[in-house]
Amino acid sequence: MSERARFEAEMVPLMGHVHRLGLRLTRRAEDAADLVQETMLRAYRGFHGFVPGTNRRAWLLKIAYSAFVDRWHQDRREPALLAVDELERRFEEAVGREDSDQMLAAVADRGGQRIGAEVDGALRQLPEPFRSAVVLVDLEDLTYEEAATVVDCPVGTLRSRLFRGRKQLFVLLEAYARDRGLLKRGMP
Repeated sequence: MSERARFEAEMVPLMGHVHRLGLRLTRRAEDAADLVQETMLRAYRGFHGFVPGTNRRAWLLKIAYSAFVDRWHQDRREPALLAVDELERRFEEAVGREDSDQMLAAVADRGGQRIGAEVDGALRQLPEPFRSAVVLVDLEDLTYEEAATVVDCPVGTLRSRLFRGRKQLFVLLEAYARDRGLLKRGMP
């Protein structure tokens, strides 16, 4: 089998994962489509370096994330967001408990299903490092190690970003979770 045929057989079916990641990272459909094209081009050019038998989705998502970061550094655009310290303070005031992981797990996208507009909007408000960690681990189901490889950071850093991202999402989604009965009654 030629390298091109192998690439098409192994990588092209994963374009949906790249597109979904692109939508969540770039926040715009046009930018996500550009990211998919850039990712697939980079992947094809570097396909000789792919080790058969390894996680091809993680390999492709690492390329996508790298392309996103390159573009982000070129653009130097980040929307005005609540300060991380302010979100941390609101989280501590609002919850002060440990059920945030349960609530986020109930709201998170599983099995490729579309997440709600409220959840997607909350994801878009997270600072990029936290958003990437949440998307890769909670929505793309990568292991901590795989996600850390994708974003090129130590596993401990990835876990910290994931923890902080989840806490921020909890604050942003608390009313949404209450309205849908995802938080137990009597909890603040």
